[in-house]
Amino acid sequence: MSQRERITPKMKSREVLDFLHSSPGYFLTNNERDVSQSDFKGRIMPHTTLKVAPYRDESGYFAFEISGGASVHVDLLRKQINPFEKLRLIRKAMPNTLLQAVCRGRNLFGYRPYPDNVIRQAVRLFSRYVDVWRVYDFLNHIPNLKVVAEEVQKAGKILMPSICFSTGRGHTDEFYLGKVEEILSTVGEDVILGIKNHSAVGSPARIASLVRALRDSFPGLLLSYHGHNTDGNDLSRMIAAVTEGVKIVEVADHGYGGMFSQAPALSLIQSLHDYGIKSPCLKVHPLVEASDILRRERRLYERFETPYRGFDPTVKRHKLTGGAASMAFEQAEKLGLLERVHEVFDDLSKVNIELGNIWSVTPGSQILWTTAVNNVLHGRYEKPSDDLKRLLLGRYGPFPFYDPQEWIYEKVLEYQRTDGKKWYQILDDEAGIQQLAEENFDAKRQQLERELKRSATEEELCLYVQFPRDALEYFRFEEQFGKTWLLPPDVWFKRGGFEDGTRITLPDYDGKTHYIDLVSTRRSGDVAHTSLLVDYHFQTYSTALRTKKLQP
Repeated sequence: MSQRERITPKMKSREVLDFLHSSPGYFLTNNERDVSQSDFKGRIMPHTTLKVAPYRDESGYFAFEISGGASVHVDLLRKQINPFEKLRLIRKAMPNTLLQAVCRGRNLFGYRPYPDNVIRQAVRLFSRYVDVWRVYDFLNHIPNLKVVAEEVQKAGKILMPSICFSTGRGHTDEFYLGKVEEILSTVGEDVILGIKNHSAVGSPARIASLVRALRDSFPGLLLSYHGHNTDGNDLSRMIAAVTEGVKIVEVADHGYGGMFSQAPALSLIQSLHDYGIKSPCLKVHPLVEASDILRRERRLYERFETPYRGFDPTVKRHKLTGGAASMAFEQAEKLGLLERVHEVFDDLSKVNIELGNIWSVTPGSQILWTTAVNNVLHGRYEKPSDDLKRLLLGRYGPFPFYDPQEWIYEKVLEYQRTDGKKWYQILDDEAGIQQLAEENFDAKRQQLERELKRSATEEELCLYVQFPRDALEYFRFEEQFGKTWLLPPDVWFKRGGFEDGTRITLPDYDGKTHYIDLVSTRRSGDVAHTSLLVDYHFQTYSTALRTKKLQP
């Protein structure tokens, strides 16, 4: 397949949009980022991604989503890889495929709103590698997309503003058409409009109805569908979307994810073939080869998959997003609620209705789930979280359909108040989106450089202002241990240590083979001393052990 027969990163955004408009059929985006987050707790390592990168690059995907969402934070938190280095590696390994990131509007890659200058800095730096920006707001409050959109377009990248989709009261075609009109009047029409069905809700007929309404009202608008397979039915929804005119759908590799994340690519390809609909750029053979490798790799991540496997059609009621649904049972088990988890899900269904029937996607999904858990543990709305207070105060945006009842405002807003204010006074004085003061980058840089005892790069500063503690800990970790992402997952995730005399053989990214020989491990007090030969150079690492304090 020559580059003229497919979309590549060398094309300008206008050329990409024209290619999509003029090409018959549909295109696929491989969403490993969401597969990792929803089915493997964000733990898929670069070693696995790079192993199949040449096959994915040859497959002819429209794009490969590998950044954004929780992945930026998890990579830092778990010491997996610097998010910018990950993008550099994937760009080199997949030179013919657009790279995609998902962004939570004003919440960026985090869980709280960020100042404008933090958003602009992050989009500018990430846009050195990211070609497609899939952007949403969990309340569909379109002004929250504006700053990100401006920077994406300024960088000459492809903007994919998305409407979050759900069902029930208020979620009509007319409502979503109004939101799309608002999006286009805010960011212009040279975009791809995303439909984000994050909670795997709605029937194929409902999705078809929405797509028809969008196509009738905005006939020249390119459409993309992002769904989850929590209920096992997203393949049918994707078929309905494509047959009604959606141009791009997001998929997983078969045998790798496909439960709480996206439905498998090959199943969709086979089904659409019988409808007489084909993808003009797709090559099936490398797609299958990638999946064959990933099926073997999957066993290395088994302990990160939820032990409570199987599809969940009850998502129609509780509406948890894919990543949250996969972890719900384990969180309930840790809290001693496993035997009562049905109570949590029942309460979550009530919370969805009571809190305005909004969209259960980050950060909303965390707010709704935590509220239901607290309701079961402590009584209904008796111990509200600070995030729930911010939601009721309109810090993220207004409720789109209806406001919660007054008794909820009273319980939540008056909880632990010491000034005697009533809930309606609190709303009058404190409600609404706040204009956040711009971050003082010079002060933050000085603070970071004092901690690191060296100069900091622009990329390091960008990560630090978003995740101060976890970014700093990652930078220190990398300075001590080097680029540990080179280690294969069976080494990275090994429990119980290695026996003396063990040799680990691994290639670096340029294909050069390296050797790590374990000489000895000894312990003195709460410190472990590990002596290694790294490419025949002797080194000893001393690591403080985390010990549990005995209760008196």
